[in-house]
Amino acid sequence: DDWNVSTPEEQELDPMLVAEMYHNAAEFETIYSLLVVKNGHLIAEGYFNEGSVDQKDRLQSVTKSFTSALVGIALEEGCLSSVDQELLDFFPEVAKVSDPRKEQVTIRHMLEMRAGYPNEETHPDLWAGLLSGHYPPLIEAFPLVSDPGTRFHYSNLTSNWLGIIVDRACGMNLKAYAEKRLFASLDVEAGEWGHDAQGHNNGCGDLHLTPRDAAKFGQLYLDDGVYRGRQIVPADWVRDSLQTYSVNEAFVRSVGDFRDIGYGYHWWSAESGEHHVNFAWGHGGQLIVLVDELDMVIVTTSYPFWLEHNDQSWKHEKAIITMVSEFVSSLPSQ
Repeated sequence: DDWNVSTPEEQELDPMLVAEMYHNAAEFETIYSLLVVKNGHLIAEGYFNEGSVDQKDRLQSVTKSFTSALVGIALEEGCLSSVDQELLDFFPEVAKVSDPRKEQVTIRHMLEMRAGYPNEETHPDLWAGLLSGHYPPLIEAFPLVSDPGTRFHYSNLTSNWLGIIVDRACGMNLKAYAEKRLFASLDVEAGEWGHDAQGHNNGCGDLHLTPRDAAKFGQLYLDDGVYRGRQIVPADWVRDSLQTYSVNEAFVRSVGDFRDIGYGYHWWSAESGEHHVNFAWGHGGQLIVLVDELDMVIVTTSYPFWLEHNDQSWKHEKAIITMVSEFVSSLPSQ
């Protein structure tokens, strides 16, 4: 009752290519779900290992794309006035910063991961700070590793600050705001959404959704922010979010058949075969992949490897991304 259902053949997609991907998925130890949506129709759906249609999976950093959407909605509603508002405007408790460059950090820089703050996985002290749950003090405590706006650095903390900004600007925590302005409009019932020590939902991760509800969010972005005839996310925000502001600057330049990996407003981008893709990407193999040219959404959920960042987790994550990227690469242009 939540999706129009069809078949690959009816949506002019080679069923053998789809079948091959599902055959490969069945071999993976950590994948939970694999969904394919074409032309607004759910055309393939499978659950594996511990997955099920009703299970709300931890989407890890896929959450960042939802945080970005909520920033766009907050701008449209007037809670925020501009992506050029400065980070420190929303944190009066940070009375003074020793590095004056931090006064230049804007919401735009943060959305693009070009604020200058470091990737927390590069040093144990940074990782401990991320896990502390006390985020405003880290605006001063964490060093900048580049001038704001100049270079890409993947920063979970930056996404958490964005979540706090929406919380403070709109007067409600991120999950409550999402339920009112996003989820209710999509007929989505979210599960748990982790929060920090002050009760702010984590903008960087920890949102739990069913795979079908994750696919709705992907379809929303394919449809320029419209769901069932209603504009939910501003169309210009969707367009701006899916641009590429940094390319080949991330921790990887290619995964499987995804190459020239880039970043927009908390959405990744890549080339795959003859196709351009945008995707939300979470640790362990959580994906919402958009193939705009083909009007296609692909969703995977998997064991999230919560706080497990090692070669083993990356092996499983890479296998899932490779499977999806090879499928996209195999599809002919339309």
